Amino acid sequence: MSYCPECGGNLLYIPGIKKHVCQSCGLTLTSQELLELRARRYDRGETEEEKRERQRKEYLKWWFSSKGKGGR
Repeated sequence: MSYCPECGGNLLYIPGIKKHVCQSCGLTLTSQELLELRARRYDRGETEEEKRERQRKEYLKWWFSSKGKGGR
């Protein structure tokens, strides 16, 4: 599953409209728009604050997913 470039939420691809929709913030992007947005963010680099926020979101996503699989 992909992540939202705006909020870090899960992106869900909806084949009927051929778009990716963020389940958290509602951002809607075509596959091309998603690739372009990610390329721009990758090219400009990531600030330390953005890096910490991304890592925090990735950790929380992992933490909550492990809770649903019988983890402690």
